[in-house]
Amino acid sequence: MPNKTHDTPMLDELESGPWPSFITGFKRLRDAHQDARIRGMADDLLGQLEHSYETRKGYWKGGTAGVIGYGAGVIPRFSEVADQFPKSAEFHTLRIMPAPGMHYDTGTLRKFCDIWEQYGSGLIALHGQSGDIMFQGCSTENIQPSFNAINELGFDMGGAGPDVRSSMSCIGHARCEHSCYDEGRAHRTLVNTFIDDLHRPSFPYKFKFKFSGCPNDCMNSVQRSDMAVIGTWRDDIQVKQDEVRKFVQERGRQYVEDNVISRCPTRALSLMDDDGLQIDNRNCVRCMHCINVMTKALSPGKDRGVTILAGGKRTLKIGDLLGVVIVPFMKLESDEDYQRIVELAQNIIEFWADNGLEHERCGEMIERIGFANFLEGAGLEPDPAMVNHPRTNSYIRIDSWDEEARKWNERKGKAAG
Repeated sequence: MPNKTHDTPMLDELESGPWPSFITGFKRLRDAHQDARIRGMADDLLGQLEHSYETRKGYWKGGTAGVIGYGAGVIPRFSEVADQFPKSAEFHTLRIMPAPGMHYDTGTLRKFCDIWEQYGSGLIALHGQSGDIMFQGCSTENIQPSFNAINELGFDMGGAGPDVRSSMSCIGHARCEHSCYDEGRAHRTLVNTFIDDLHRPSFPYKFKFKFSGCPNDCMNSVQRSDMAVIGTWRDDIQVKQDEVRKFVQERGRQYVEDNVISRCPTRALSLMDDDGLQIDNRNCVRCMHCINVMTKALSPGKDRGVTILAGGKRTLKIGDLLGVVIVPFMKLESDEDYQRIVELAQNIIEFWADNGLEHERCGEMIERIGFANFLEGAGLEPDPAMVNHPRTNSYIRIDSWDEEARKWNERKGKAAG
């Protein structure tokens, strides 16, 4: 093969299975790209990866690399074995903020490719876990000119390090009938508010926003974001009984019983004798299963808004955490509504910045200081919908309730004053 200077038997094995392998893409760059510089980078990259597999050790180290005026957005990668693989000795990643809803036209995508083939390795990942467009593989000297070219297209640097990270929002209003609010506006409003905190790290660790238009949560916001904004409704599910009956006639009552009725987590659904659907909306938990299966017949209610959760994250110090509800329901339509969500985010971030330990996510701080203290710090009132798990012991002590109530009222009085 042309330009191949490293044998990669262990990497070759990764292509032997039934699924596509990323190694195939690297080899395509090495063997077929018209630019000799990119072919050389891909070849040495494969060589270093094979070396890592042989020695069971990673050889990338961090450092300092960035663009003028920004403290975040570039992930430095310097090779510790650069003498053996000099053409990939520097393989930095530029994180670029995505458009809300991840909307691009083909012209923009082609320009991205042209820029990265001119300055980088040609490897682009759409998208990282924070939503960023990941331009992977750049030398230190090409970081600034490549960002300048991308910035000319109207795209800004994403987050990296202890800062507010780039946000993600689902396609929502643009093409999803389940959307309960304007995800793109919410996304852009919060990102614009915290743009300085995104570019200039100053926090204990990272803070992520994610926006999902309905409880399907296509952005995995409950699991992956410090503040999750999820579309929901507070009235009854909309039902088209004619479509329900048509669905039952096409699939059969047994199918509907097995795949819709019995899978409702709160047993809120039942089929009527005339093949219509009866819903106990008081017990509906908005899991979306029935709506997803019977899309033509069912849809979210008309009184739509958002539920806000805080503290979700992947494994770090204390393992995975799901977000906990902090605002059970709020409308998100008027300018005042958007100002309210901005103020809530500011309160949460300021409280976490003041009280979080180094390298501690917001959810870990909540676990450490207690949810009640977090609510007080964020300026939120407790609500029954915030209960994470009901008590399993019916016996409780009440002899200290009066004293605790007095302390709570004193704190509230001082806060109000």
